[in-house]
Amino acid sequence: MGRAAVCSPLAAQHFGLEVLAEGIEDYEGAITRFVLVTREGRIPARTGADKTTLVLQLPHNRSGALLEALEILSSNGVNMSRIESRPVGDFLGRYSFSLDVEGHIEDRRVSAALRSLHRLCPVVHYLGSYPRADGQGAEVREDYADHAYDDARDWLERLSGMITPT
Repeated sequence: MGRAAVCSPLAAQHFGLEVLAEGIEDYEGAITRFVLVTREGRIPARTGADKTTLVLQLPHNRSGALLEALEILSSNGVNMSRIESRPVGDFLGRYSFSLDVEGHIEDRRVSAALRSLHRLCPVVHYLGSYPRADGQGAEVREDYADHAYDDARDWLERLSGMITPT
């Protein structure tokens, strides 16, 4: 058949698979991440211990665009846990970046960062927000907590209400 899978011994036993090789990890205790990708159209609810995965293409004729994207994350208190680059393939020097960030699209800091990335980048693919495998919540500074974004929005709305109509 020409098919094989890398899986745990428990999965091999459960599915009645023949084990061809054991101990293939690079180091003892290695962890492999498996991701189920669907077109279901539903985003799992925020758990408080979430990750969000994105794929970005940066403006190709703008020096410092990657730095700008990273500063957007930083200025919103969003920690990036993974970044990988891949050539886009249409011409030399164009790359897409796959990112994992700590937090859920419902987190005000994450949604604010996504809005800004959407303004900067010609392509932003949101691949999903989902519970972290390790169950660890992100450490979020007080000024990046949801209530801080809500308070800032309310303050600005009060100021906007004071504008004299023309």
